Amino acid sequence: MPTVIWIDEEDRIVRPNSVAFSTDMFAEFTGAYAGPHLHALRAWVRDGVATLSADDARLAVPDLSDDEVRARLHFRIATEARRHRDDDVARRHFVRAGELAPTDFTIRRAAMPLMGGDPFGQEFMELYQEWEQLGSPFHGLQPMTD
Repeated sequence: MPTVIWIDEEDRIVRPNSVAFSTDMFAEFTGAYAGPHLHALRAWVRDGVATLSADDARLAVPDLSDDEVRARLHFRIATEARRHRDDDVARRHFVRAGELAPTDFTIRRAAMPLMGGDPFGQEFMELYQEWEQLGSPFHGLQPMTD
């Protein structure tokens, strides 16, 4: 899913990882409408109104588990291997990343086109249904609703 992190001029995270879109193109599918996020973003940029206090922003998203950290490292190795056209190594690391973090929608979906899959095809729809059945786990803030 598209994710957004707000970072201020002093490199501080003002709003941690959250689901956000700039249009409502996927709103019916995701339930995430652009309006609330864009309104809050404008209020922050124009008037300095943050949606969370600094302390709340630090505590809003729990740390990754050890397996999630390893999954992201495998994903990075895979993308680098793919960049160097070593598809066998890339595939092995993409698969391992998915095994370590089977509910990490971002890793699993992002790997699809890099392994030759269709990120909007049947494989994606199956992944999305599986992810929804697991409660739509996401390592970040849920979309803004108001």
